[in-house]
Amino acid sequence: MKLALATAIAAYGLDEDLTPLREACDAAGIDVSIVAWDDPTVSWARFDAVLLRSTWDYIDRLPEFLAWCDRAARVTTLWNGPDVVRWNTDKRYLGELAAKGVPVIESHFIAPGEDPSKFPDLAEYVVKPTVGAGSRDAQRYLREDRAAAEAHVRRLLDAGRHVMVQPYLRAVDEQGETALLFFGGQFSHAIRKAPLLKRGEGPTRALFKEEHIQPRQPSEAEHAVARQVLAALPFGPLVYARVDLLPSETGPQLLELELTEPSVFLPYGEDAAARYASVLWDQLGTVVANRD
Repeated sequence: MKLALATAIAAYGLDEDLTPLREACDAAGIDVSIVAWDDPTVSWARFDAVLLRSTWDYIDRLPEFLAWCDRAARVTTLWNGPDVVRWNTDKRYLGELAAKGVPVIESHFIAPGEDPSKFPDLAEYVVKPTVGAGSRDAQRYLREDRAAAEAHVRRLLDAGRHVMVQPYLRAVDEQGETALLFFGGQFSHAIRKAPLLKRGEGPTRALFKEEHIQPRQPSEAEHAVARQVLAALPFGPLVYARVDLLPSETGPQLLELELTEPSVFLPYGEDAAARYASVLWDQLGTVVANRD
């Protein structure tokens, strides 16, 4: 069975999951190739499936990337599929999940053409585009920084980008962010991220911001919220999902749901790569059986 791990040329040497996943797939008997999603020489039809891994340059080329997802899905199986990718690459999905009762961090959305001051008076908050990854173009502000924050919003709107504003949850400074990883709908492992956004620090323009990662045992409350998030999705069980939670006074709240090209932190979970490869083997078997 043949599987393509789709990356980007700019991300090839930055994806810490590629090597352990490739080795685990080799051990499981999966024939793996690592290829760039925008390489015009690749014949995607020769693979039984394509797994989105580190296509991290898509945020600057979203229409092109979505069109490629559609083309690839017509000739092979894409994980996760184009409908999932299209929904998940714009963080306005948080509003949909909040409407379903999921504990989402309070989010205020501003569209191009709207007033850049269209967000409430918050003591401390974060401004970021709804299409983005790795904390790119995200910045943390205090109430007294309102003019600078509105200028940030205006720059993003003038570039045709939708914007979101969220209160900054101070508990993250001590407890960090928790990411729970699920393969084939089953919990695999979790990690802790140290706070990424420092007060007074401008938004990064790099492919992603450097992260400080540690293994973490999630609380029962975090497990419960993650399960609630996945149950609220408008899709069936997915090959992979990452649920990013922040601590708050009322319990864990959803920061982001990563269903497109997330780091899955395989080096930080015991036997995580083998579990992922096992899920991929089973999924590939289903694909091949249904095709035959």
